[in-house]
Amino acid sequence: MTIENKVCYLGDDDATRAAAYLCGIMTNKGIEFDRIDGGTSPADDFQSRRYALYIVSDYQASLFKPGDMEHIVEAVRQGSGLLMLGGWESYFGRLGEYHRSPLKEILPVIMADRDDRQNYSSPVLLRPTVAEHPILEGLPWETAPGVGGYNRFEAKAGASVLLQGFRTKTTWKKVVAQAGEDVDSSDVSLELLESFPFLVVDDAGAGRVAAFASDVAPHWIGGMVDWGAPRIFQELPKRLGDNLFVEIGCDYAKFFEQLVRWTGRL
Repeated sequence: MTIENKVCYLGDDDATRAAAYLCGIMTNKGIEFDRIDGGTSPADDFQSRRYALYIVSDYQASLFKPGDMEHIVEAVRQGSGLLMLGGWESYFGRLGEYHRSPLKEILPVIMADRDDRQNYSSPVLLRPTVAEHPILEGLPWETAPGVGGYNRFEAKAGASVLLQGFRTKTTWKKVVAQAGEDVDSSDVSLELLESFPFLVVDDAGAGRVAAFASDVAPHWIGGMVDWGAPRIFQELPKRLGDNLFVEIGCDYAKFFEQLVRWTGRL
């Protein structure tokens, strides 16, 4: 079976909603992709095609037909890539339930057997654990904004954790500010709480696998969607709908481009 040098992107509703963000990034970066909208099962010819990369993001496991996930596993072991992004229907999630699916065998993380969604009001800060990696290079991690939600998982033995997430607690020491009062950083405190794996990668046979704990789209990705200047305005392909576009930060786009390209060897 010949590998197609493109991405199969499953989930995130459709391009009028959450999927617009990753569709916009891949369009802007010249990455070819096919779409399988959330709520839609793969086409009948799915198992006869082999993509360079499969992205599963906020997509119910129950939508796969018998044999579909086994096909992805075999494709990855032969050299394709698999990237799972976080969401209410990823990992265990609300309806994802990938913890008991064939994909659990090749994903680089140990998933919970219960609801793993974490919605958090204070920023979850991301911090690299390695000095150099193609997914992380060229990005100003010292100013990376916090995210707001994620799925909780653990890294498998032997897998590489590239990003750690840190829950934070921000507290105003002086609650009431006078009108026109100068900003004083001593009036607020930031406390680092627990940390946990946020981006985990590994090999699976001849292929690569990656697990990112948060979503690519708001609200979970939080301020990261606007990370970096200049901003990118990108219209989406007409095949996805009329008058669709995204406006995003350039560093946010670069991070997900590098994540997609590395995992799929694109």
